[in-house]
Amino acid sequence: MSRRKIPSPAGLLFSVIYRKEEDFEKTLRTISDRVGKIGYASGPFPFDRTDYYAKEMGAPLFRRFLLVADVVCRDALVQAKIASESIEDEFRENGNRTVNIDPGLLSEESFVLATGKPYSHRIYLRDGVFADLTLVFEKEEYRPLPWTYPDLASPEIRTFLTMLRTFVRKEINRGQRGDSCRCG
Repeated sequence: MSRRKIPSPAGLLFSVIYRKEEDFEKTLRTISDRVGKIGYASGPFPFDRTDYYAKEMGAPLFRRFLLVADVVCRDALVQAKIASESIEDEFRENGNRTVNIDPGLLSEESFVLATGKPYSHRIYLRDGVFADLTLVFEKEEYRPLPWTYPDLASPEIRTFLTMLRTFVRKEINRGQRGDSCRCG
């Protein structure tokens, strides 16, 4: 029989897809002001394995990751998604997004993205937000699943996320777990 328990915290990670560097910089400042201090910002990864956002945002596009400095309770994902959508809307130009922001939780066992779109492998959380199990950690690396987006399945991004996992584990072990995750 399983017993319920509060899981360890996770790293709150924002994936930001953008075309112009100034749009990314504005996003970085806004997330830092509204959600939490950024502990790590990645360099740009080319977003070139799909043209899904090109009509709305132009090309070429890039993806960068922002890791919030403090680990969070896992139920913080819903509020992060709501905040992300608000920021995207604020930065629109002529009705089009200039940034696409996807929050996720980087934990010891997985990488989960928040989305507003239901699908068979997505679990409903609340307030119109679903959790998408994107990568699982096994054999010392994050591994893709059949539905993982192509760029997130790339060796470069998975290696990067595995490096970030080490940072998140240190933050969890530094004593930031305790009662701080008795939220929601």
